[in-house]
Amino acid sequence: MKNFALIGAAGYIAPRHLQAIKDTKNNLLAALDRFDSVGIMDSYFPKADFFTEFERFDRHIDKLKRQGQKIDYVSICSPNYLHDSHIRFALRNQADAICEKPLVLNPWNVDALADIEKETGKRVFTILQLRLHPNIIALKKKVNEASPDKIFEVDLNYITSRGKWYFHSWKGEEIKSGGIATNIGIHFFDMLLWVFGKAKSSVVFSYEADHASGYLELEKAKVKWSLSINEEHLPAEVKVKGKRTYRSLTMDGDEIEFSDGFTELHTNSYKEILAGRGFGLADARPSIELAYQLRQTKSV
Repeated sequence: MKNFALIGAAGYIAPRHLQAIKDTKNNLLAALDRFDSVGIMDSYFPKADFFTEFERFDRHIDKLKRQGQKIDYVSICSPNYLHDSHIRFALRNQADAICEKPLVLNPWNVDALADIEKETGKRVFTILQLRLHPNIIALKKKVNEASPDKIFEVDLNYITSRGKWYFHSWKGEEIKSGGIATNIGIHFFDMLLWVFGKAKSSVVFSYEADHASGYLELEKAKVKWSLSINEEHLPAEVKVKGKRTYRSLTMDGDEIEFSDGFTELHTNSYKEILAGRGFGLADARPSIELAYQLRQTKSV
């Protein structure tokens, strides 16, 4: 049984990490969040110590280490702009880091973390769960088995409606979230790069706070992509059903269904990490570089 600490216990994604720690039969010793609405922990690890101040959390982790209760992994679900700092905290405490995406906001942050990995001998892992989705794995296999000169026509459209609160939170501040291409799109860009190969060129059609669109030329695909958090962009048939999320991925006109099957992907990600097969800095780098380039392109 491995010992875990969790940074960012009150957010949307934290329950998936709590579930994954529990499902893999490991133990959460301590958690940190500046907000104290973390009753969800009672369903998973009610005996875990909880802190709202980083300094007290830091002191507690050090005390545990000195008492022989070493933290093996620190799971990081904090706001995007804090990931880099919290990963370094984990490694300095001789723990491996498991960090939500986007791992970091800028490519040079990846370089710095690679140096700290070498210095400490510990690892940085990230959650790239779409790579574990059965339908995406099947898609990659199909692409790999196609003729080497085959170029696929791909359309990606993702709309996940957000209310007014979004723009009052850190997610609405580009300097903290990385903007829509990073905060909303990073896992889709990772998936596209993983399936269809490196980016050769890109064009940004539009880039606003609530939506963005563009064109990517990858090694094995020409991709039109669109991301939005504006519910007005939902197709009429989706609105009629009362749904607030829409995702569509087509390849040569055929729909690739991957709306379902997400339930176990965080747990599967943890299983891979614990088995030594998790996704690390090198895996995360291409999508971080691409999202950064898109962000810079729209600023020109």
